[in-house]
Amino acid sequence: MKTFTAIAALAATVLASPTPTEELVPRASASLTAITVKGNAFFQGANRFYIRGVDWQPGGSSKLVDPMADTTTCTRDIAEFKKLGLNTVRVYTVDNTANHDACMGLLADAGIYLVLDVNTPLYSLNRATPFPSYNTVYLTNIFATIDAFAGYTNTLAFFSGNEVINDDTTTPAAPYVKAVTRDMRQYIAARKYRQIPVGYSAADVNSNRKEMAEYMNCGSADERSDFFAFNDYSWCDPSSFTTSGWDQKVKNFTNYGLPIFLSEYGCNTNTRKFEEVASLYSKDMTAVYSGGLVYEYSEEGSKYGLVTISGGSVTEGNDFAALKTALAATANPTGDGGYNATGGASTCPTKSANWNVTGNTLPTIPSGAAALMKTGAVGKGFGLTGAGSQNAEGTSTSSSSTGSDTVTSASASATAKKNGGAALSPMDARPMIVSGMVIMFSLIGAALI
Repeated sequence: MKTFTAIAALAATVLASPTPTEELVPRASASLTAITVKGNAFFQGANRFYIRGVDWQPGGSSKLVDPMADTTTCTRDIAEFKKLGLNTVRVYTVDNTANHDACMGLLADAGIYLVLDVNTPLYSLNRATPFPSYNTVYLTNIFATIDAFAGYTNTLAFFSGNEVINDDTTTPAAPYVKAVTRDMRQYIAARKYRQIPVGYSAADVNSNRKEMAEYMNCGSADERSDFFAFNDYSWCDPSSFTTSGWDQKVKNFTNYGLPIFLSEYGCNTNTRKFEEVASLYSKDMTAVYSGGLVYEYSEEGSKYGLVTISGGSVTEGNDFAALKTALAATANPTGDGGYNATGGASTCPTKSANWNVTGNTLPTIPSGAAALMKTGAVGKGFGLTGAGSQNAEGTSTSSSSTGSDTVTSASASATAKKNGGAALSPMDARPMIVSGMVIMFSLIGAALI
């Protein structure tokens, strides 16, 4: 996001399976069918799902508020989303101490899913010095956000970070970006939530875009993302599929095993007509891409807004009308869009002048955060206030070059086959312990007869 640059990454190598927990009761459950991952695509039941959405954060970074904690705001803006024919919104920051039942229900009633960033400006990764900012306090706040939204079936996905790597010099932060994704997926599995996809929203850095995508999809099943997204402003109207270079991006990602979508798009260098919409949802791209999110819903001083908000009123701008026309004129392809049903892992990128990462060694999860796999983080979030986490205590004390390969996640079943093994859920040892005791006492009893 243009106005939110301090986002996140965590660490996650939990080598032992967490102790089984009781089945958790969701806070609330919206009525939409949960989105799943199959191969390199999203599905709603048996049907291919394409993201047709906008980025939604009224107030931007200068006036940080949670748009989903206020029913009036939700009702007002959902009416505009429906005019555009959207099925997804992205929110960059929420208050994880607030109740979101009403707004998530209203979104569900309108057929709209949520893609949610779990970081906030106060609780995020420092790309310049990622190690100290990856700590128990940080992870606790992220896990609390997962707890707050895991119960809604229209929570489409979580972003573990946004544009943490924004040039060649910040690539050493990549292991922390990858680790946050793994820890989030481990936490979702440990808390017995449904398999909510977790991935990363990358900056469109030409020199390491492909390396970042490969890195997020290499290694063992529990280390890999469920999808990959990036912010792309390279199509500036008037343009075309080839002039913009989008044809080459499709070519470069043709064999990529995860769903890809645009987490931000909509260049405003010239008058925006959103001509890219026709290509994005055509068979030129749908074998690789699963749609995208236009930046951004409300005008926050950067001239990207589709609408202007004043008090409680909304004024639709020219960009709103242009996007509405473009989306209405562009249907999704029939059938499955030519997706790759097999999926599969990538090879980890090699170290280079543009990619200053060696191998696939990741920091292990801090012990305090690891304990939350058993107890959960419900009620432990800091909301939009607090002292922040970037210099908090409880950092990682070690690293690991291999993953546990035990998390059952949205993409695990497909990618585990490529590694020659099955995707395993955390194992419950209690039945074996009981069986062993029964056998032991049976033998003792037999010996006494």
